[in-house]
Amino acid sequence: MNTDYWDVFQKGYQGYARYLWHEITHPGWHNYFYWLLIVSAFFLLLEWVAPWRKEQARFRKDFWLDFFYMFFNFFLFSLIIYNAASDVVVNFINNIILTITGFDLQASNPLKAAPMWAILLIGFLVRDFIQWWTHRLLHRVDFLWQFHKVHHSVEQMGFAAHLRYHWMETIVYRTLEYLPLALLGIGLYDFFVIHIFTLAIGHYNHSNITVSGYITGGVIGLLIGIAAATNGFDIHMLSPNMEVGSQFSAVVASTLSGAFLLGPLMKRIFNSPEMHIWHHAKDLPEGHPHGINFGISLAIWDYLFGTAIIPKSGRDITLGFDGIESFPKTFLQQIAYGFSFGKKNKL
Repeated sequence: MNTDYWDVFQKGYQGYARYLWHEITHPGWHNYFYWLLIVSAFFLLLEWVAPWRKEQARFRKDFWLDFFYMFFNFFLFSLIIYNAASDVVVNFINNIILTITGFDLQASNPLKAAPMWAILLIGFLVRDFIQWWTHRLLHRVDFLWQFHKVHHSVEQMGFAAHLRYHWMETIVYRTLEYLPLALLGIGLYDFFVIHIFTLAIGHYNHSNITVSGYITGGVIGLLIGIAAATNGFDIHMLSPNMEVGSQFSAVVASTLSGAFLLGPLMKRIFNSPEMHIWHHAKDLPEGHPHGINFGISLAIWDYLFGTAIIPKSGRDITLGFDGIESFPKTFLQQIAYGFSFGKKNKL
């Protein structure tokens, strides 16, 4: 089978460029650019209204640096290289498998005929599991740790700390996660729906807030209710033509169900600020030199594999790593750091 990979690359690049421009110029409920802004503004407001560390400034240390990282990592870098290259890789790998075995993974994927809710759920679980192992890899391999230090250079925790990471992490994570998802049939639209959900969780577990599991359970129920009642993500659980009153009732019922059914389990299912702050601790618990609490969205992997540790309230612990005092402070210095093989501080 002959494939014009340059054509695939160009279409991937041009398609994402058009998508990004459309996102910026056409606000809407399916618009990822504005979801990013809305979710960020929501957690910023929560940090201002009910901060966990009350002495921390509203615009904490390095807030604007992290704000810039948000747009660079989520948009500019993807536009420049990732999106187009990923299409090439998926087609290339699929063609190799097809040539050797005669089996077309993309055409024969098991999710091809699955309902949207099943595709999103499976995509989310598979992606988060891969990310958990990838995150552990970033801490265990010294070369990768040099890049991951950028994320751990945060000294005051807030929602935008979620977005401070070296662009090499995008390559590592996407290389390991995107191919399995693409071959399963998780399309670009599915990927970004999942991405919006995980964006909110990532903002939450880095935020300077602490909330009850009943509240976060209610939020999950609210999101499910909105998606179901309005057909917002093509999840055909309820009719998109139902009356406004019925839609409202469905959203309320889903919110209450999430609060009372998921509430007691939320902090063992999902990552949280109380759990994740220990991942950023400068002084790690004895016997865990390579880190703890590696969960990206879900906490269950840490509980299953024995890396979930919350020794005490981590509200006031010191964040960072040995040698953070001399770590570069500017964006350009930080993205160049991992490529220099000078002084390295192992976790």
